[in-house]
Amino acid sequence: MKVLKFGGSSVAKPENIIKIKNIISKYNDPIVLVVSALGGVTDLLLEAGSLASTQDQSYKNILSTLEERHLSTIKALLPVTAQSKVLSKVKSEFNVLETLLEGAYFIGEITPKLSDKIVSYGELLSSYIISEYLISEKLDAEFKDSRELIITHKLNGKNVVNFNKTNTNCVDFFKSSDKKITVCPGFIATSEEGVSTTLGRGGSDYTAAIYAAAIDADILEIWTDVSGMYTANPKMVKQAKAIPHISYEEAMELSHFGAKVLYPPTIQPVLSKGISIVIKNTFSPEEAGTLITKSKNEKGKTVRGISHIGNIALLSLEGSGMVGIPGISKRFFEVLSQADISVVLITQASSEHSICVGISADDVDKAVSIVNEAFEYEIERGRIKQVIPEKDLAIVALVGDNMKSHQGLSGKMFSTLGKNNVNIRVIAQGASERNISCIIDEKDVKKALNALHEEFFEENIKQLNLFVMGVGNVGAKFLEQIKEQRKFLKENLKLNIRVIGMSNSRTMLFDEKGIDLNDWSTKLTAGQKADKSKFLELVNSLNFRNSIFVDNTASEEVSNTYNEYLGNSISVVTCNKIACSSAYENYSHLKSLARTYNAPFLFETNVGAGLPIIDTLKHLIASGDKILKIQAVLSGSLNFVFNNFNDKTTFHDVVKQAQEEGYTEPDPKIDLSGVDVMRKILILARESGNQLEISDITNNPFLPEESLNTANNDEFFASLIQHEAHFQSLFTSAKNADSKLKYVAQFDDGKASVGLQEIPKGHDFYNLEGSDNIVLFYTERYPNQPMIIKGAGAGAAVTASGIFADIIRIGNF
Repeated sequence: MKVLKFGGSSVAKPENIIKIKNIISKYNDPIVLVVSALGGVTDLLLEAGSLASTQDQSYKNILSTLEERHLSTIKALLPVTAQSKVLSKVKSEFNVLETLLEGAYFIGEITPKLSDKIVSYGELLSSYIISEYLISEKLDAEFKDSRELIITHKLNGKNVVNFNKTNTNCVDFFKSSDKKITVCPGFIATSEEGVSTTLGRGGSDYTAAIYAAAIDADILEIWTDVSGMYTANPKMVKQAKAIPHISYEEAMELSHFGAKVLYPPTIQPVLSKGISIVIKNTFSPEEAGTLITKSKNEKGKTVRGISHIGNIALLSLEGSGMVGIPGISKRFFEVLSQADISVVLITQASSEHSICVGISADDVDKAVSIVNEAFEYEIERGRIKQVIPEKDLAIVALVGDNMKSHQGLSGKMFSTLGKNNVNIRVIAQGASERNISCIIDEKDVKKALNALHEEFFEENIKQLNLFVMGVGNVGAKFLEQIKEQRKFLKENLKLNIRVIGMSNSRTMLFDEKGIDLNDWSTKLTAGQKADKSKFLELVNSLNFRNSIFVDNTASEEVSNTYNEYLGNSISVVTCNKIACSSAYENYSHLKSLARTYNAPFLFETNVGAGLPIIDTLKHLIASGDKILKIQAVLSGSLNFVFNNFNDKTTFHDVVKQAQEEGYTEPDPKIDLSGVDVMRKILILARESGNQLEISDITNNPFLPEESLNTANNDEFFASLIQHEAHFQSLFTSAKNADSKLKYVAQFDDGKASVGLQEIPKGHDFYNLEGSDNIVLFYTERYPNQPMIIKGAGAGAAVTASGIFADIIRIGNF
């Protein structure tokens, strides 16, 4: 014989009940079919009772709604010829229910006994309707009221099952029954005095387990709306997957910590009998689900699932007066127990100076009041501090039978949370090591679950969530490169990159599931109005793990937000040079934030676009080398200009070409004035360990004063035409010296300078072509022959590739 239980979602609609009929029709063995109330009915009955007890006549509206729902279910399921009897019976039951609610209304209160009687109608009505539907479908079925089989008695003021009487009733009934299908309501029972009672939260699961244990069933099947117990809540972790096989103990731990497909006491009656449980999906019955047995988990896996409980508050009892004083813990827990407050997590310092407990936030006000009252004497004398609660918390737990035989799991768990700026308030781990729990802020739960699931279950595939500011030349190329390389990165580097948000100067777009990069431009155009503050607010509110802010702009306003991203453990990748060339105090502060909050701050493209100049410099310094001198051509735009400028061209035309081809900033004066190169050599000097400000750099400009003082691009280009003779004289001077013009940056002996130089033949800079950059690092290890880095130093594609490389570096951290 098998016991099958179908929950509220499985019986919520007539079409769902038809699915149940199709499922059980395929069984050959006798079946005990336990059903819950139609989905949502129990809550409505409780609400009706509450309203009636406050003499609010709107309870009648709820009653009317419930009656209509049950009657329409009958009409949808049963043929017309079979409806009359069932409709009459259900209407009669609603008349009784109405009388009970009227009683609560007239006396202005509702007793626990009356409440139990009212809510019992949910299961009674659903099970009766389903049994009659099965009979109308020619199935060999009958209805049996669970109140005639399951008997409860009082124990410490609570209704508990009297298993001796219950088991005798069940054995006698099912031995005498010749029906293939017996439909029983879940959740309800009868006291030894003959009064209707309920089995509390998870009562229908419990009912099914009681029957399974009493009749030594072959298996207990729990049918719900998910395909088993999952590695994490699939509503919060999209990558979560069903666990094929799990032990009783693991299932109980996961259920206790929020896996709602099973209620922990459900397992108790079948545990001693060794009866297996399977969790199945009513809406996908072909899926295997989760098998729960007493055997150890398969293949010795460590972490089997990650779960959580929300709406937690933390109470801390602490003070010097607790140390070495026997009975403090007893008094603390006794006070909570007497107030019927359940403690879900406990931790105590070995110094005995404090005890922390996690309880439901619903009970926190009552708990604070009674604990402070119980310890009033000690509090008045300063021996114990007054209890002050912490709210808006949640418990996150790792569960697995084999966790105790593996080292480092706790470290791995807490390191993963720490990397994602999830603050851990309390840690608890039992000696069995089957569960490692911690209390965190409730707002961080989704991020924590996803980060832990990625770490323990996703074959080391790391998801990076990008928020991109600036989608012009560089930004567009960057998005294109991500789209083209996504599959390669996932298969070869185990990185899954998603763009969650993006913005240009006009509009911004967010999609929690990831923006489709095939038509991002169209969607961005239709997005909401761009707002840098709102963008930051949305990034923080999404609170994704492995978040990276990507700045492809040249905006000082955007660079001023880096501290807020880093301070929330959001990594920053930027080609914007303003932040790292700002005041040294700001540069140092950003680097400090990155270290403090474990959020990488990478800006490789600040110097040399996609060339690994800064990365190489970092490795030299980290390995103990010391920079003696740096010589470099760091402006791809200026190198392009002077490589193409000669006595057959005009300086104006070459600069215009460089701007149009994307080699210069939108304002080319930034490049030609030397400011851009000053920023770059400043960044290299700082990354070498030197405290320089931009004002410390000597700038030897080649532009006429009039060009430097222009107010806009039109004026600037006009001035270039006016001073063409000046530029031709620079070219002629270099040509006569058999040299080439190069804009050179230098750092030597703590001093930095930039300026146009005539480079003779044989020099490393002489044959530098196109928009290439070159850097010579003279170090203690390379004092005479410098380390040389050379290559394309400008252009949207290479800059985008440098940004991409920084993101991959973060992914590999």
